[in-house]
Amino acid sequence: MSNKKPVRLGLNVLASGRHDAAWKTLPDAAKLPTDIDTFIRIAQLAERGKIDALFLADGPGGLVPEAYERPWRAFDPVALNAALSQATHHIGLVVTTTSLFGHPHTVARQISSLDHLSKGRAAWNIITSQAPVALAAYGFDKGFEQHQRYERAGEFTEIVTGLWDSFPWDAVVADPQSGVFVDPAKLHPIDVQGRHFKAAGALSLPTSPQGRPVIFQAGDSEDSKAFGARWADALFTGQRLLEKGQNFYADVKALARSHGRNPEHLLVVPGLFPILGGTEAEALRRKDELDEGLDHTALREALARHLALEPEDLPFDEPLPFDKIEQAESRVPLAARWRRREMIKVLDEARRHRWTVRQTLRDNLTGGHRVVVGTPEQVAANIVNWVDSGAADGFNLNIDVQTDGLEAVVDHLIPELQKAGRFRHEYEGTTLRENLGLPLYRAEANRRRVDAIAA
Repeated sequence: MSNKKPVRLGLNVLASGRHDAAWKTLPDAAKLPTDIDTFIRIAQLAERGKIDALFLADGPGGLVPEAYERPWRAFDPVALNAALSQATHHIGLVVTTTSLFGHPHTVARQISSLDHLSKGRAAWNIITSQAPVALAAYGFDKGFEQHQRYERAGEFTEIVTGLWDSFPWDAVVADPQSGVFVDPAKLHPIDVQGRHFKAAGALSLPTSPQGRPVIFQAGDSEDSKAFGARWADALFTGQRLLEKGQNFYADVKALARSHGRNPEHLLVVPGLFPILGGTEAEALRRKDELDEGLDHTALREALARHLALEPEDLPFDEPLPFDKIEQAESRVPLAARWRRREMIKVLDEARRHRWTVRQTLRDNLTGGHRVVVGTPEQVAANIVNWVDSGAADGFNLNIDVQTDGLEAVVDHLIPELQKAGRFRHEYEGTTLRENLGLPLYRAEANRRRVDAIAA
């Protein structure tokens, strides 16, 4: 590559594709959520494109209402990534798990196991969501306040990372003369007695091949940014406007620096939904044809609910009623506040472009991530502009329809980035850290840093 900043690309994996109507265009759609062959095909295609990592989003709990309308994420992400690790050789494998429910020892062991199985390609995406289905599944009568959520998440992560550091490889002596296999004097057992979680002892797996699995964290609230700047190696975020992306980027880099970290070792990776065509008109036509398969009435009802309005307040082919939206803000139920904050990103863009309600619904296909429609050259230029403008280090790609949408990315979009000298032709190393340009994790150095923060 050139000396210019490389673009990082992840892939948000759904068997049908990210467009809500994608499944309607595919044969045997009912089988997709549990068809391992489809996931292997997607993973191997992404690896052919030298994409950094597969991102398996997930939410704790049982079947969600969205599954009544489109394919859902059925597989446990740890189990699915374990299978994909044996069908791939280079691409990273990102597991999403909660930091509010369950126990951190389970997560520490699962992710470390995946890192060993994949020879250093595992990552943990930390989430703090508490949807009603998750609360019900884990037996909680009510959710946690904001400060409790991040307090629990902090304790959870402290235990997970402490366990990852607890068993260095040099503790495995395997000395037949003394009969000692593991030297207990070289272990670093933890003893965390928190308000929410407790754990003591050492993990049963030695340090991972990359020193420690990569940590991703999703979100863009003030609490989320502070949490991610302390713990994460990369941040997933939803940014739709360049200037707001630049503000977010500058904020988290400064926060990382305040924790004594090199800000270049905290990657910012917003979501991006590219829809490609050989010409711009062809790309627009592809999007329109997919959009026609959407249930616009249901989408409008959901938008009205998030904005505390009635569907009748949102005529399809009229501009958004921003005066009514502002007046209704105080009526938004507490449980819907987070979703409304996500919608604000879409509303900002809708105001700027003077979209109608219908156009707004059709441009919110990923719950707030940016949609870019055009030729591979146009989309590549857009990606490079965001990276060079200090708004992103790369993007987590959403594919409209699998697998032809991913084929367009691999065969046409990525070659444009390669021609510009901004994306690899071959993987740089064998671990995810190497391929993301992150240093090998050294546990002792981190213990000193965390101790200094605590002091």
